[in-house]
Amino acid sequence: MKPINDRVVVKPHAAEEKTRGGIIIPDTAKEKPLRGEVIAVGPGKEGNAMTVAKGDTVLYGKYAGQEFSYEGDDFLIMREDDILIILD
Repeated sequence: MKPINDRVVVKPHAAEEKTRGGIIIPDTAKEKPLRGEVIAVGPGKEGNAMTVAKGDTVLYGKYAGQEFSYEGDDFLIMREDDILIILD
């Protein structure tokens, strides 16, 4: 995959299965994950270099990006501006 302009492809991390206290969360109550790994990064737009890089773990907005499937895996494609923070 090779995104264009300022687009980023993110593989969302799996939703939490248990709380910290050990309570199992049913499928109907699981929240959409807001964390993922950057899989591919576009070249940037209008001469602006991209801040994120392939392999970065990022947090993004709850409704950010467009979901799609590729070769059996689920991904999100979003603008770099939709990414809130890069985690160390």
